[in-house]
Amino acid sequence: MRATICMREHAEVVTAFAAQAEEIEAIGRLWIDTLQCGGTIFFCGNGGSAADAQHLAAELVVRYRNERHSWPGLALTTDTSVLTAAGNDYGYEYVFSRQIEGLGKAGDLLVAISTSGTSKNVVLAAQAAKAKGMTVVAMTGADARALGELADRVLAVPSTTTARIQEMHILAGHIWCEMVDNDAN
Repeated sequence: MRATICMREHAEVVTAFAAQAEEIEAIGRLWIDTLQCGGTIFFCGNGGSAADAQHLAAELVVRYRNERHSWPGLALTTDTSVLTAAGNDYGYEYVFSRQIEGLGKAGDLLVAISTSGTSKNVVLAAQAAKAKGMTVVAMTGADARALGELADRVLAVPSTTTARIQEMHILAGHIWCEMVDNDAN
């Protein structure tokens, strides 16, 4: 049965992913430090990772579980005018980096999501963030590749299956949002 196979694969990846609990906690503390120091957390990714970027930004701006004030979170995947203008004028690979150049500042955090670790537009966003003095967290699959080399912290899910990687990305993202809810006041 397909459902049983998918759930078994998911459980196996969750078990392997648990070995990264310390890294997940460290990244959560980085989120809290960024917000408490007045920084913004930016998110970018393509496809399902774009949806994850939007999801996590919304959890910061609106709320996760607890009633609290709004935190600055921004998904670079949502402004169709900026995305299409940058894509048309510079090329799709620059749709996120142009936004980081214009909006990012030292003390901000970029959460760069790429299951392959090689998405050119996400890698260029990480390069732009580093040039601005921002901190970069990479969320990838088993092989962090080019994105991992640019990041200050890497969360590499021990899988090569896109669906399982994305499931762990949102699990980690929810852990970070819960840490913000409980500890960032």
